[in-house]
Parts: sequence; C-alpha cells; structure tokens
Amino acid sequence: MRLRRWILVVATGVFATTLAQPGVLRLPFQHILRSDLHVAPHEMAAFFAGAALAWYLKPLAGIVSDSFPLFGTRRRHYLVLSGTCAAALWLVVGFVPRTYASLLAAVIALNAALVMGSTVTGGLLVEAGQRYGATGRLTSVRYVVQNLCTLLAGPLGGLLAVRSFELTAVIGAIVASAIVPVVLLLLHEPPSARPRAEVWRQAAREVATLTRSGPLWRAVGLLGLVYAAPGFATALYYKQTDTLHFTPEFIGMLAFISGGLALCGAALYGFVVPHLRLRRLVQVGVGCNALATLCYLFYGSHASAVVVEAQAGLFVTLAEMPLMDLAARATPHGSEGLGFALMMSVRNAALALADMLGAWLIEHQWMSFSGVVVLNAGVIAAVLLAVPALPAALLDRRDEPLPPAPA
Repeated sequence: MRLRRWILVVATGVFATTLAQPGVLRLPFQHILRSDLHVAPHEMAAFFAGAALAWYLKPLAGIVSDSFPLFGTRRRHYLVLSGTCAAALWLVVGFVPRTYASLLAAVIALNAALVMGSTVTGGLLVEAGQRYGATGRLTSVRYVVQNLCTLLAGPLGGLLAVRSFELTAVIGAIVASAIVPVVLLLLHEPPSARPRAEVWRQAAREVATLTRSGPLWRAVGLLGLVYAAPGFATALYYKQTDTLHFTPEFIGMLAFISGGLALCGAALYGFVVPHLRLRRLVQVGVGCNALATLCYLFYGSHASAVVVEAQAGLFVTLAEMPLMDLAARATPHGSEGLGFALMMSVRNAALALADMLGAWLIEHQWMSFSGVVVLNAGVIAAVLLAVPALPAALLDRRDEPLPPAPA
C-alpha cells in the first residue's frame, strides 16, 4: 500500500473514531446532564471521566490488535468490527432511560468500541510513518482530521443540544460506521494468522519490549506532565452557561472557531515539520501553549471569548502535535498499536483526572477559576525543564521529504 492510500485510511479512521466520541460531540450530553438531570460541575466532570474508562485501557486494545489476528488480519477486520459495533451502540445510547447511571453505562460501552478502532488506526499511523519516514506528516494528517472534527462538533453539537437526543444518536451512528466501506475497499491486508501458543508468546514479547524501552517511558513521562495540570474544561462550561449566559448555539460556535484555528495549526505543523528539528517544535509549542492558557484570565464577554478560544485552538494544537509526533517516534518496531495506545492512555487519563481536579478545586472554593488557569499554565511551562531529558536521537531528527507522486 502506497503512502497516500495509508493516509486516506488513517484519515477516515481518525474521523470515524473522533467525531463519534461522546467527549467530542459533548454539548448534547452536557445539556442533558445540566438541564434534565441537574448534576453539579464535579458530577459532570466525573461523568465524562468515567465514560472514557475504555480510553485509559487503550494499551489492552493495542495488545489484542498487534498480537491476536482477527480472521487472519491485524488491522482490517478489527476496524470493520469496531465501526459496526460503535454504530449499533450509538443507537443504544440514544434510547436508554434518561438516568445518570444508564446513560453512563451505555456511553462506556460505546467508547470501548471506539477505542479499538482508534487503537488500530494509531497502529496504522505508526507503521506507515516509520516505514516511509513520515511520522510528523502523518501526525499532521491526524490532527488536521481531528480538528476538522472539532470544527464540525462545535456547531453541530450546539444545534443537536436543543433538539431530540435520538437525532444525536443517529448522526453518531452514521459517523462511526464511515470507516467500514473505506477499509473494505482500500485496506487489503495479507493473512497473518498464527498458532494460539505463538500468539500468546508474541503478546508477551511486546510487553517485554515496551518495558525495556527507555525512550518510550521518557516520552510517556513528558506527556503525563503536560496533561496532568489541573484543568478547567467543565468549569469553563458552567462559567459560560451560568455566569456569562451563553446559549448552546454560541458555545458551539466558539468550538467551531477554536477548531478552525486548530485546523490551521495542524496544517502549519505539516508544512514546517520537515524543516525544523522536533526539539525546537516541542519547546516552542509548549511555551506558546502556556501563554495561550493565561488568556483565559480575560474570558468575560462574547467578544473576549471569541478571541481567547481562537488563539487557544491554534497554540494548543501547535503544542500537542510535536508531543504526538514524539509518541510515534518513540514507539518500538513491532509494537505500533500497543506503544501508541499507551501514549494515548496516559494523555486521556491525565486529561480526565485534571478536569475533575480543577472542577473540584473551584466547586469547593479552594481556588477560583482564575487561580486554576494560572496553575494550569504554570505546570505546562514547567514541562520545558524536562525536555533535555529526552533522547537526542528522537528530538534531533526531521521528517523525510514526501516522495514524488508516480507519473
């Protein structure tokens, strides 16, 4: 499979497993939790943290997809199965009783199906990126698609939040199933079935390889430091609705604006990554992210919200992309799905716990919203001190130039 076909499969996989996430298309869920179930801020943060349970266990999906062929393939049939199951589970989410527990249980199951598809897509990204020397370029493609999903999820979620929740479920099912026809048409994977005993030995070898990988664990540590800063995503939603009285449509438009600038940031990264070393990209990205976070101190009106969300979309993306590029470079050969999944699990768990911590600090009046913003920015800036501890072999490389298209 040529690089451009890999890019198309990866892009579709990212689209289907990102926009279909309840945590991305979250405004309808937030509206139900706040308006119908009347949950407190820390309960809402706990809902999204608990709903994402499967995302913290993503390495298990990596072990399964890397070591246990499904109908003789490591990628193809896993993507077909996960897309089909996620579509069905979205319909279940739309029709379960409107209680906190039943909605949470259905969303956990939905995320489990999406995790498998996302893990396999990440394995394809690492596999193709290392084969063609294009981890940065494929990371750029991934983030362009992810931010396109954010771009769509903002206004789409705002519109769906004031309509029947069943409509949200139908649209989620359509998005989740988008990967199925693309994989059936483009991803022709040779059979790789192995005897059962060999499968278990392969899984054990993968775990042993990752355990001994110093570069991988140093990259994991850096990601954990970046995302462990106390967050304010849920607290910001309550500030938007209760203090500033923003409508769901306007909140969705803010997400659209942020996603648009994030899309520009992802495209910009794909352009500059062949020309700059990863070390410089990490340093500039993390530093700009810390400064962009401080701008939330001025979040007090419709106009300031537009400006703050726009610059945050750009600079947060420029900070996160070199970190994901680092994750792809640090993953050992033969453990693409498991290694990259481990990175994503650290990211997802740290983000969820950080958001819960931030909401708890504000709700119990240990800190104000502004205090959490300053603390978040300070922790992010402190990560720059850990960059020199990363292996120079990872940080001082550039992407290979894209090969010319065949005549």
